Amino acid sequence: MGMNSPWRPATATGVGSMPGTDAREAAKTVTGSLEEFPHLPELPARGPGADMIGRTAGLLAEMYARVEPSGWRFGDRPGRDTRRAWSWLGEDFDALEEFTQGYEGPLKVQAVGPWTLAAALELKNGEAALSDAGACRDLAGSLAEGLRGHLAEVRRRVPGAQAVLQLDEPSLAAVLRGRVKTASGYRTHRAVDRAVVEGALRDVLAVAGDGPAVVHSCAPDVPFGLLRRAGATGISFDLGLLTERDEEQIGEAVEGGMALFAGIVPGTDGPLSDPAGSVGGVRTLWRRLGLSPGTLSESVVITPACGLAGASPGYARAALAHCVRAARSLADNPE
Repeated sequence: MGMNSPWRPATATGVGSMPGTDAREAAKTVTGSLEEFPHLPELPARGPGADMIGRTAGLLAEMYARVEPSGWRFGDRPGRDTRRAWSWLGEDFDALEEFTQGYEGPLKVQAVGPWTLAAALELKNGEAALSDAGACRDLAGSLAEGLRGHLAEVRRRVPGAQAVLQLDEPSLAAVLRGRVKTASGYRTHRAVDRAVVEGALRDVLAVAGDGPAVVHSCAPDVPFGLLRRAGATGISFDLGLLTERDEEQIGEAVEGGMALFAGIVPGTDGPLSDPAGSVGGVRTLWRRLGLSPGTLSESVVITPACGLAGASPGYARAALAHCVRAARSLADNPE
């Protein structure tokens, strides 16, 4: 596995979002449940600006967006929606700082990646930024600049932390395949060239420096090979969506030192089976890839399948605890 992983083998973390609107409660749950690999919680239930697009729009350098009936649209200056995003992020940092006094180890922060952002943010004409190659370039540059500051803030707030950057790219497969709908809904935007997609991701992931950079997508068809070439050191995905088609790419990625953040429990309330059983799919994958069982707990971080914003608070806590136990069982019994 790459030498730059600050987490220990057999660990678990969350994807990002949590239920509710109370920053302190979320920080307490995440740091209490995920003692070895906490993350900055996101609470989209608070409303616009706490949602993933608005929150990341608030991180952009010298670009601003506001809420329109159709979604987030670029504006000329920071308005109420941007200020709200800033204020909530500040609250989240305050809460995290309170519950990570003296913490040393990996700490993950999440932001929307350049392509999902380009598919969601509207230009002044109402069309997605995705429709304009220049706008996509500007957006990736602004995001990279904003994330540099964001990571510096993590290090300032939690000096013992090793920052782990996660880019959320649920729309990536749709961007690559030309499946993102235009504003009218009748057409789709042209597929973006793979080299262009890879280049923008590389530029944004580079802000992690020699720290880990993870790309998350809980959609089908995660482009494992492209993400590895773009410089991702970890890929976070829903294990239940993998197909045999993905396996060859995954095998190559793991052999190249890639960490797999395997999502194993649903993001919304449901029965949780025994933790050891719920990582059976990870063991099976390893066997099918012909990888050595001994490398399993070093290459795999266990997570829920997606964010937990849609869960009840009780289920969210139980799901995180379940992931921690499941990760341990992988180390105790990799076969």
